[in-house]
Amino acid sequence: MLPLIQNDWMKLLYLITFLFMVILIVQQRGDPLKTIAWLLVVAFLPVIGVALYFFFGKNYRKEKLFSRKGLSDSKQIKLLTQYQSTIAARPDYWADDSISGKAHIMKMLYNSDKALLTEYNRVKILVNGKETFGAIIDALQQAVNHIHLEYYIIEDDKIGNIIREILIEKAQNGVEVRVIYDDIGCWSLSNKYITSLKEAGVKIFPFMPVRMPFLTNKINYRNHRKIIVVDGTIGFVGGLNIADRYISGSEEIGPWRDTHLQIEGEAVYSLQSIFLLDWFFAGKQNIHHHNKYFPPCCITERHLIQIVASGPDSDWASIMQTYFMAAATAKESICISTPYFMPNESILTAIRSASLSGVDVRILLPKRSDSKLVAWSTNSYISELLEAGIKVYLYEKGFPHSKLMIIDDVFCSVGTANMDIRSFDQNFEINAIIYDRRIATAMRNIFENDIKGLKSIHAGKWSRRPKWVVFRESIARLFSPLL
Repeated sequence: MLPLIQNDWMKLLYLITFLFMVILIVQQRGDPLKTIAWLLVVAFLPVIGVALYFFFGKNYRKEKLFSRKGLSDSKQIKLLTQYQSTIAARPDYWADDSISGKAHIMKMLYNSDKALLTEYNRVKILVNGKETFGAIIDALQQAVNHIHLEYYIIEDDKIGNIIREILIEKAQNGVEVRVIYDDIGCWSLSNKYITSLKEAGVKIFPFMPVRMPFLTNKINYRNHRKIIVVDGTIGFVGGLNIADRYISGSEEIGPWRDTHLQIEGEAVYSLQSIFLLDWFFAGKQNIHHHNKYFPPCCITERHLIQIVASGPDSDWASIMQTYFMAAATAKESICISTPYFMPNESILTAIRSASLSGVDVRILLPKRSDSKLVAWSTNSYISELLEAGIKVYLYEKGFPHSKLMIIDDVFCSVGTANMDIRSFDQNFEINAIIYDRRIATAMRNIFENDIKGLKSIHAGKWSRRPKWVVFRESIARLFSPLL
């Protein structure tokens, strides 16, 4: 490359730039193969390569876009944190030995993410848009103190306007209403929609606003979280955004099949803390953690839950580590439902190794996707799954948008994180991790209903697909870190 540059000053500039980029890339101390790949890109594409690296190559987890400090600020959270050291010592705590077998995951999440293990919770599983938005609307209408809402996508459609009208009414009646929306996910949301909320007294901020999308790396780090907290007592988390298609589906791919959770109890404290930290980052407004945001818990039902947040604001890829550890230590069964399956090598190795060791591994993927490129990339992994004896099902009744993992019918994860590299490394995500046989069994039944009537993919038939289709999928897989 260098001999092709005729001007001596250009050669010198190239050398200085290249040496600077070498130092910058090497000091990230990432995957050696990935490091070498970026060095080659920068060497052979000196201008474009540098731009690509700053968009997609930098490890913002090491630099941390902001610090997650919020879990120690309130009196209630401090008490819960102190409780962690004694909670497992009670004789009655591990009444179910199968739950104690997942204690290593609980400890890992507390040490890496300060994810509090909460005990007294009530959980309602919501299995479609109609159920989810019905429960959300009921909770919002009953709010008397505050509503905190954080979403990746809010659309100016029927359900979007129903939510908007409730928020306006509550704000005008003195309820504190705060809204965080992702600036890219809500790119098409009209100024009129946002202004109407502001004029009613709703406090609303975009998350990491992008003014010049082609000149900023912010476009690559988005807030994919979906959180609602009402009066500090009811929380919602899961896969559904605020848009009509999550209720009625779309003509191209049919009805959307998604999963959301309504949670009451101590786990709401964690949802609240994560929202308040995101609020401070998005709006630069520090809300003191008054008791009204963390009211005393009145729930007596006992379901163990950890709320796990992951993204460029955390030291560790906590959700990815959860998926990995849960799969790697599964003893009987693994059930996974995800709309986008583009895992890193660690996750792929964990689930394949589990299957080869005799664990019953089943994965549900969409037959039709909302993105052709993503679908092609997802399909490129199926042969490797089938070779390991994993049963892969293609959902035919619409689009399965749920992000579910169920392990040994005692552990389950529900949230916003897809099983892909973007969710693991780039997006701000949030999952509820539940250790409970009754809830995990209910989730397993939902999964079994989703695959009812479907036949798992036949390995021989899959291998006989046209070569041009396989090649197309292989090319799409190269772009999986960017999808």
